[in-house]
Amino acid sequence: MGRQDERARDDSSRASRLRDSPIWDTVLGTRILATTLLIMAAPLPFAEDSRAVTEAAISAESEVEQLKVKVLSVHPHDPTAFTQGLLYLGGSLYESTGHYGRSTLRKTEPETGTVLERRDLDAGYFGEGLAVLGDRLYQLTWKAGVVLVWDLKTLQQVDEHGYNGQGWGLASDGERLAMSDGSSRITFRAPDDFRWLSTMEVTYGGAPVERLNELEWVGDKIYANLLGEEKILRIDPETGVVDGVIDASGLLAPQERLMVDVLNGIAYDAASETFWITGKFWPRMYRVVFEGQD
Repeated sequence: MGRQDERARDDSSRASRLRDSPIWDTVLGTRILATTLLIMAAPLPFAEDSRAVTEAAISAESEVEQLKVKVLSVHPHDPTAFTQGLLYLGGSLYESTGHYGRSTLRKTEPETGTVLERRDLDAGYFGEGLAVLGDRLYQLTWKAGVVLVWDLKTLQQVDEHGYNGQGWGLASDGERLAMSDGSSRITFRAPDDFRWLSTMEVTYGGAPVERLNELEWVGDKIYANLLGEEKILRIDPETGVVDGVIDASGLLAPQERLMVDVLNGIAYDAASETFWITGKFWPRMYRVVFEGQD
């Protein structure tokens, strides 16, 4: 059943890549269509209110900053790595990879892609999001409901905690952990026992954004991959509102896109104020900055 679930998820991600419209267009379009139908069907007094809701959604979209990826350098990445979580720490990249029987935690050299250390997960675990807090690494598992806790220096497992539901992305602000589960929600958790603290819904133009995946917390913003999209969302962690959209398309040639899976993996290097991004089975890693559209 694990394999079947795994294939279903892969098929879902490939199918979503082939859609003509990105998710925010879909979300906003659906909202506007629904509002239009309400205007047509409702008595006249409600038409004015419905029109106001539509105008508010369009106004909210116009306030979202549109950004693009500027590539600074390109580096090798293990094309067998099904990237689920990514961190940049002390000059090294730490990566969580997925698939049952092939999931790992690894430390790599960014410039060459060389794997310096590797820990294989139990065959029953599908590795997912990865975050650091203090001297501990926290690694989610997809459906096992277990977060693995590793010593950052030795990469030895020192603890584990349970949680309900699926684990997708994970990030930290240095005090708490933020977890995605494939829905529009981000759950904040305590690092000592991974207990629930609060839940926030992520919205774009007033509508919830589904399929939140890999997360990275940078300053007062959370950056999120969307499963099946070549865009990254910038989220206000206080309100859940998407205030920036980064276009990360065009990193791979069209023929290369046929051989890999989705964009996934965001790591921030605070010293150089740059990001490292890659994808599942991607042969390259990109050091980038996010800048305004021309």
